[in-house]
Amino acid sequence: MPFKPADNPKCPKCGKSVYAAEEKVAGGFKFHKMCFKCGMCNKMLDSTNCAEHEGELYCKNCHARKYGPKGYGFGGGAGCLSMDTGEHLAGQ
Repeated sequence: MPFKPADNPKCPKCGKSVYAAEEKVAGGFKFHKMCFKCGMCNKMLDSTNCAEHEGELYCKNCHARKYGPKGYGFGGGAGCLSMDTGEHLAGQ
């Protein structure tokens, strides 16, 4: 019977095999300890500041910056909301 090496999962960051002694798990993927860093700012991550999106790792700040809410007025609070419909400008 020929020797068959164990199939080790591949790190999504570098594509190399990940062994149990060096693995970090996030989002169902296994990463090397040195590959477990933010895809935008390269900050080293841990379980408290890690966010995964489609196999890519981000720190919480970069994930919110890239995939968080966007648009005019975001974060303005209730003081920026107005019920003015512009009726006073229609007669001019």
